[in-house]
Amino acid sequence: MTRIVIIGGGPGGYEAALVAAQLGAEVTVVDRDGLGGSAVLTDCVPSKTLIATAEVMTSFDSSYDELGIIVADDTPPEKQNARVVGVDLGKVNRRVKRLAVAQSHDITRSVTRAGVTVLRGKGRLEGGQALDGSRAVVVETADGETRTLRADAVLISTGATPRELPDAQPDGERILTWTQVYDLDELPGELIVVGSGVTGAEFAGAYQALGSRVTLVSSRDRVLPGEDPDAAVVLEDVFRRRGMNVMSRSRAESVKRVGDQVEVTLSDGRVITGSHCLMAVGSIANTADMGLEEAGVRLTESGHVKVDRVSRTSAPGVYAAGDCTGVLMLASVAAMQGRIAMYHSLGDAVHPLNLKTVSSNVFTDPEIATVGYTAADVECGKMDAVCVKLPLRGNPRAKMQGIRDGFVKLFCRPGTGIVVGGVVVAPRASELIHSISLAVDNNLTVEQVASAFTVYPSLSGSTAEAARRLHVRKRDEAESGS
Repeated sequence: MTRIVIIGGGPGGYEAALVAAQLGAEVTVVDRDGLGGSAVLTDCVPSKTLIATAEVMTSFDSSYDELGIIVADDTPPEKQNARVVGVDLGKVNRRVKRLAVAQSHDITRSVTRAGVTVLRGKGRLEGGQALDGSRAVVVETADGETRTLRADAVLISTGATPRELPDAQPDGERILTWTQVYDLDELPGELIVVGSGVTGAEFAGAYQALGSRVTLVSSRDRVLPGEDPDAAVVLEDVFRRRGMNVMSRSRAESVKRVGDQVEVTLSDGRVITGSHCLMAVGSIANTADMGLEEAGVRLTESGHVKVDRVSRTSAPGVYAAGDCTGVLMLASVAAMQGRIAMYHSLGDAVHPLNLKTVSSNVFTDPEIATVGYTAADVECGKMDAVCVKLPLRGNPRAKMQGIRDGFVKLFCRPGTGIVVGGVVVAPRASELIHSISLAVDNNLTVEQVASAFTVYPSLSGSTAEAARRLHVRKRDEAESGS
């Protein structure tokens, strides 16, 4: 029986464990904090649970003017517009933690039911390959013991932790990382968010919806510099319209606590103050002190594990998956990398990782979902594609729901009409992107997408309409070219 040892129980680790057990291997997962990893315990599940509450707040707040909904209470008519809905952040965060722990327990039950052994502790590689091709994994268990496991294949899936700046050290009370915000009992009065990437934008939008006054410090020209430019413009406009102070081209040099306040000093000398500061300036791979380089595993300058498309590292018999590889920091990608690693190591059929079929989502309001080739790919000549962008304001369901911001954008090849990418900016864009993902993954044409029935009225109808417009545009361009 093939012996598999997995170091790290996040999505890459536990999904790999389930696949390996299913294929008949003897599997041990070494995990320090609880199965599910940061995705379940401190990142995806907690943040999206917090955001779910924020979504309700936003919907309720906007429903008075747009949908005519009022609260039946004793507020006099002249003060109806001043009515507000509050939030008990302590209760919200207790729910966040409870759901995260429950999800971790569910994963643990699923993994152990599959026959996987789970060891609580910290693992590291010890030396190179033995004569029989196996490797040694040394585990420092939670109860202080040291155990050595022999493995025919090892998967490194140790994730990443928030990056901390020397002049902006988190204290867990006023200066926070995104793993520490769930310890707050009271809503920050004035929250400064440093970093306008996905994490910064999501938390800035969520806390603004919950009732905090938010300042978003962005060192770039716009929020979400890595996302579709049109989508970023929509989101930044929404942020500003709802009262957020978005400071573009402003780099934070230091953050310090002054009593019950924080002071953020910018590179141009300006100082902004608030009650709390959330640092969202990237992450660092958890690869230190694991014996990786000594075992022949090559790392990048940033400390990430170098892997190929089937999750192999430079060391025979050692694979890696998830955020510690820096390939694409999504739970879905980590899980796929882990599964691919096990398929490959155990001799099963395997399809190498294809990042151009990965769908991703930014959980702001509105959400931003993407898949396949992007506007940047088309602009730089990486992909020759025709594009159509269809605003949602003309969609009948959007009108009914009071949705004014957002669009559907599709990219297709000019000759064949094959769909190669798409962007959706809308409430629940994470659900709407799936039909475009199917089209990209299966090389469907705009004609095929356009001819599929959609419900009327529905937001998904805009996807079909965009495909119809691409079909007409593709035909017109072909005729003009001939």
